[in-house]
Amino acid sequence: MHPIVRIEHLSHKYTSTWAIRDINIEIYQTGIVGLLGSNGAGKSTTMNILCGVLNQTEGNVYIDGIDIRQQPEEAKKLLGFLPQNAPLHLELTVEEYLTYCAFIRNVEKSKVKQAVKEVMEKCGVAHFATRVLRNLSGGYKQRVGIAQAIIHQPKLVVLDEPTNGLDPNQVLEVRKLIKEIAEERAVIFSSHILSEVQAICKDIKMIESGHMVFSDTMDAFNNYIMPETLLVAMDNPPPEEELAAIPGVTGVELLNDRSIRLRFKASSAISKQIVTMSVQRGWELKEITLEKSSLDEVFAQLSTNQKR
Repeated sequence: MHPIVRIEHLSHKYTSTWAIRDINIEIYQTGIVGLLGSNGAGKSTTMNILCGVLNQTEGNVYIDGIDIRQQPEEAKKLLGFLPQNAPLHLELTVEEYLTYCAFIRNVEKSKVKQAVKEVMEKCGVAHFATRVLRNLSGGYKQRVGIAQAIIHQPKLVVLDEPTNGLDPNQVLEVRKLIKEIAEERAVIFSSHILSEVQAICKDIKMIESGHMVFSDTMDAFNNYIMPETLLVAMDNPPPEEELAAIPGVTGVELLNDRSIRLRFKASSAISKQIVTMSVQRGWELKEITLEKSSLDEVFAQLSTNQKR
């Protein structure tokens, strides 16, 4: 099975500055892949090249095996794109706008009406069919933007910051919609917000300063930095000095009478030592928990590594 997207050694230069350099990505048939990076990292450049909006300086992009530079029309038939600012015609009604989008996406004339009906229902805007786009809330405008990206039933949907500027309830609704769309096709979800990618994506590609710095599952991303702190709860905790003397422990923080945070060297088998010593010395250990690094810490660490 060949990938729905294959990006090979992609690089692009604006005047004398490389916006992206040697980007390689493969994406298969269904599910959501997160494209993560800070503002200006190169995400939008990558997506604009992927969607045929921009011609790359170097490298190749294939959509379902079709070279987008050599056969742009054939490749573009297979993808839908929602840029950061949805290309809405605010003077049209929802139904008028999506009908227009169906025609420019080469949906067969006899199937346009049905395609518009289906996509309005799927995206939850059917009850606003005759509402002028200008009068919709931000969340519903975004739903219409997603609808135009899938009206021709593409194999790939590219969404650039689709939840940006929405309120918390709208964000949850749009996330749910994107997950439903991803059951039938591949979705690329771009964001600079770590929690958004964490909430919706299983796989993640991270671009920083124009380079790919991470490409793996979300679980692997979460665990990129080894846990270095341990929370322990004891009914009969020892003095702070006794805990600090345990081999591998680099710091002790008393949180309350029975809870302690231990900092330790990543290579230490610290949990086993704590359990054994608790039994031997009567500390009455009740709970022990490794603290994972937050996504923000992982992001900062990857960014720092890239700059070295």
